[in-house]
Amino acid sequence: MSAEIRYKPKMVGIVCNWCCYGGADLAGVSRFQYPPYIKLIRVMCSGRVDMGHIFRAFLNGADGVFIGGCHLNDCHYITNGNYDAYSMVQICKKILNFIGVTPERLRVEWVSAGEGIRFANIMNEFSAEIEKLGPLGKREGIDENTLKFKLESAMRLIPYIKLIERERLRVPARISEEEFYKFFTTDEFNRLFNETIVEKLIISQIISLLRKGPLTTGEIAKVLGLTPSEVSRHLSSSSRHRFVRYDGSLKSYALA
Repeated sequence: MSAEIRYKPKMVGIVCNWCCYGGADLAGVSRFQYPPYIKLIRVMCSGRVDMGHIFRAFLNGADGVFIGGCHLNDCHYITNGNYDAYSMVQICKKILNFIGVTPERLRVEWVSAGEGIRFANIMNEFSAEIEKLGPLGKREGIDENTLKFKLESAMRLIPYIKLIERERLRVPARISEEEFYKFFTTDEFNRLFNETIVEKLIISQIISLLRKGPLTTGEIAKVLGLTPSEVSRHLSSSSRHRFVRYDGSLKSYALA
């Protein structure tokens, strides 16, 4: 009897040059074992990782994405890029959850250059979690085409999201680590996210659907998993801004 072929996920790790990459290098030198299918990309600072990098990785078939940087308050740059990286990842995780992708597929951790064993342990733990989740879309029950259009819709919104992050969603000042982490679990953060991003994400998805041709309110609602009344509200808003138009003869909406 032939042995069952073990699923090997596609995983990408984007790690900072000064700490996390050093930890990965130490893990290799020390022969600490972790899965070889995790492809590492080195950047000078975790703060240089962009939302576009994350969504592009998932669009290109990654089942899991890891961001690694220096410990908080130990960044090699005065800008403390790891704070920015953590904020960005928390927003991305909420976007992924909203569009139906398991947010645990994205992970951020801090590893110093002397923590080779910690790096290996994190990689083993994360890879086991992704193996359990399976290929991107399988656990979520999303077919390939739907997943692609939802990720592309989020990608198109990134310039707006980055602006909103700077103006509304960023922690106003460098506070204690405990308070910083806590901010992203508060009702205030959830409220701001819903107010500033959720509606724009839905409109972006609607526009993505209408690029393929006119659709009725019910057809749009079925694809997005929303009620017709919710879709109607967003279509009315889009019509006022002249993004879409209503075709009375076809009783459907199309791009303006």
